[in-house]
Amino acid sequence: MNMSNEQFPMRINKYLAHKGICTRRQADDWIAQGRVMVGGEPAVIGQQIQAEDEVVVRSKDLAKAASDRVYFAFNKPIGLATEDVLEKLVPTLPKKAKDVFPVGRLDKVSHGLLVLTNDGRVTDRLLNPKYVHDKEYVVRTDKPITQNFLTRMGKGVKLEDGYITKTAMLAGEVGAKRFSIILTEGRKHQIRRMCTVLGFAVKDLRRVRVMNLKLSGLEPGEYREVIGKELKVFLKSLGMVK
Repeated sequence: MNMSNEQFPMRINKYLAHKGICTRRQADDWIAQGRVMVGGEPAVIGQQIQAEDEVVVRSKDLAKAASDRVYFAFNKPIGLATEDVLEKLVPTLPKKAKDVFPVGRLDKVSHGLLVLTNDGRVTDRLLNPKYVHDKEYVVRTDKPITQNFLTRMGKGVKLEDGYITKTAMLAGEVGAKRFSIILTEGRKHQIRRMCTVLGFAVKDLRRVRVMNLKLSGLEPGEYREVIGKELKVFLKSLGMVK
């Protein structure tokens, strides 16, 4: 992430997090352990730094942090609440998958792709509204969709609380009861609420893609580790690697 001089002075943990080096909490831990230097001197928790300050983290700590991070794509089945995912999965995950958590959520009656990781940097980059990342869903409705429905869903819908959703990409045939939608935001129950405003009810909702991570090949309840080129593209799209 590019940071302008106007953003300084900046707390050092925020600086390291914005650089994609670690989370703020991990930064504070490293600082307390004397692993971060500013201008050749040990950093202090809460320290304010300037744009020209030289901030150094021990290379072996950076390497270990990178090697400890894991990422999984999980196909959440219907009936499993997001908060119960870890209880179901932890016994089956490899030992290296310590402290993983779901990034974002799917409600209990929805299903599909959840990203699991122990990399706290991902949470803000993927969920913060200031970043724009595609999430694709396949939706089944209670009645045949119309051209007006497709047009209004794509242009944005004024929800019951007054919020107007951002434009979205839709694909579907008039007269069918199924369509796909790509969102770049993720308000609570957004698709269901959009459909309700337009007089439709969602009978099934499945998330099939988060950025370049796809659900294909995973049965409900299955997961796979995200590695190699797929992981590199994912992290690069989040601005976490060059």
